[in-house]
Amino acid sequence: MSEQIPVKNVTPPTESGTLYAKRTKIFTKAFTGIFRNIRIAFGAVLFVLFLGTAWINWGDRQAVWWNLPERKFYIFGATFWPQDFMLLSWLLIICAFGLFFITVFAGRVWCGYACPQTTWTWIFIWVEKITEGDRNKRMRLEKAPMSMEKFLRRAAKHGLWLLIGFVTAFTFMGYFSPVRELFPSLISGEASGSVYFWIAFFTVMTYLAAGFMREQVCIYMCPYSRFQSVMFDKDTLIVSYDVERGEKRGARKKGSDYKAEGLGDCIDCNLCVHVCPTGIDIRDGLQIACISCAACVDVCDDVMTRMGYDKGLISYTTEHNLTGSKTKLLRPRLIGYATALLFMIGLFSYNITARTLVELNVIKDRIPYRENFDGRIENVYLLRVINKDQLSHTFTIEATGIEGLRLEGKKTVEVGAGEIYSTPVSLSADFDNLAAGPNKVQFNIKSTDDESIYRVSKTTFIGPQAR
Repeated sequence: MSEQIPVKNVTPPTESGTLYAKRTKIFTKAFTGIFRNIRIAFGAVLFVLFLGTAWINWGDRQAVWWNLPERKFYIFGATFWPQDFMLLSWLLIICAFGLFFITVFAGRVWCGYACPQTTWTWIFIWVEKITEGDRNKRMRLEKAPMSMEKFLRRAAKHGLWLLIGFVTAFTFMGYFSPVRELFPSLISGEASGSVYFWIAFFTVMTYLAAGFMREQVCIYMCPYSRFQSVMFDKDTLIVSYDVERGEKRGARKKGSDYKAEGLGDCIDCNLCVHVCPTGIDIRDGLQIACISCAACVDVCDDVMTRMGYDKGLISYTTEHNLTGSKTKLLRPRLIGYATALLFMIGLFSYNITARTLVELNVIKDRIPYRENFDGRIENVYLLRVINKDQLSHTFTIEATGIEGLRLEGKKTVEVGAGEIYSTPVSLSADFDNLAAGPNKVQFNIKSTDDESIYRVSKTTFIGPQAR
C-alpha cells in the first residue's frame, strides 16, 4: 500500500524560446451521476438567486440595491451607509474563515459546487453539447474544414454564450441600477455611457472566462488554487484514486479473472480524464488543477457498476483512509478555524443588532463666536441627522451643557426613511456663564414616535478668552 498520495506538477513545460505553453483544448464528455445531480442542484439555486434577487421589491424600492450615487446600500429591510463599511469588512472576514474551514474539512468543494466560474463553465459546456454534440462530435467538428453546418453550429454556440454573458452582465448591473428601469433605458439609449461600458465589459468577460479560459482561470488566475494546498492535511476530504486497488491498469473482458492476469480494477478507459473540466488525470495523484467536482467519481462508479466491480475506485476520501489509517474528524486546525468562524459570526451579529438606526453629526462653523443683538455670545452649528430606518421619524432637538444655554433654529425636524437632513442652528449663552476657553456642550435628538431612538453628540462652545 502506498505511503502517500502522489502529487503531480501540472504546470506545462515551456516551449523553447518562450515562457508560455500553448493551451490544449479540452473536450469534456457528457455523463450522469449523483455528484453531477448535486452540482446541478447547487448551481441552479445559485443561478436563480443571482438572477431572481434583483427583481424582488421591498416596499417601493428594489430589495437589494447598491445605490452608489446616493451612497446607500439596501439589503431587504436594512439600509447601510458608508459609515457601516466596517460591517462589510466583518462579512468578508467571515467568508474567508468559512472558506478556510471548508477547505481543511472537505478540500475544494467550493470550487466544485458553488464557485461562479465553475457554475458558468458547466452551463457553457452544456451549450456546447446541445449545439455541437458530445465530445467525439465536437472533436471531429474541430478538425473539419469550415462548412455551412460547422458555421451554423459555431454561430449558435457563440450566440448563446454571448446571450448568457449579456444576461449575467445585465443582472449584475441591475444590483447597482434599478433593474426594471435598466432595460428600457438601454433600448431607448437613455442609459449613461458607464452603464453601456460595464454591461459590455462583463458580457465579454463572462464570454471569455466561461467559454475560452475555463480551466486556465482555475489553474493560473485563481489565488485560491495556489494557497489551498497548504491548508490540506492527511484528514482532508479529497477526490482520489485508490492506487492499491486500481493498479495494474489494463483492458479485460467483462467477467474474466483479471486478477489472475495481474490487473487491478482500473480498466484504463480514460473516461475519468474525458469528463474532467480541467483535463487532468486523477490517477496521477492530487493536483493543483483538481477542483473536487467529482465528475471522475460519477463516471468511474458507472464503469465499475457495468463491470460488476465495487464502486469507489475514485472517491471522496482522505490520505489516511488510503494508507489504512483512521481519519480524524476533529483536529486542532479544524477546531481553530471553527472557533474563529463562530467568534466572527458572533461579533458580526452583535454589530448588526447594535447598529444605530439614527446618526447625529455636528459640524461647528468656522467663525469661533459672535455677539448677537441681545449681547449674548453665540456659536453656529450645522446639524446633520441620518435616518437609516425604513420609517420616517420626527425628532426634537435640545442642547445642554451651559447654564442658560439657548437654542435658536428648528427644534423639531422630520426626517424621511433613508434620508439625510441638515439644518443650521445656533447656541447662545451669557458671557458670565462661560468658562475661559472651550466649553463642553451636547446636542440631543429624540424621536417623538419611538423614545428608544435617540442620539447624543458632544461638541464645544467657544467664547471670548478674556474674563
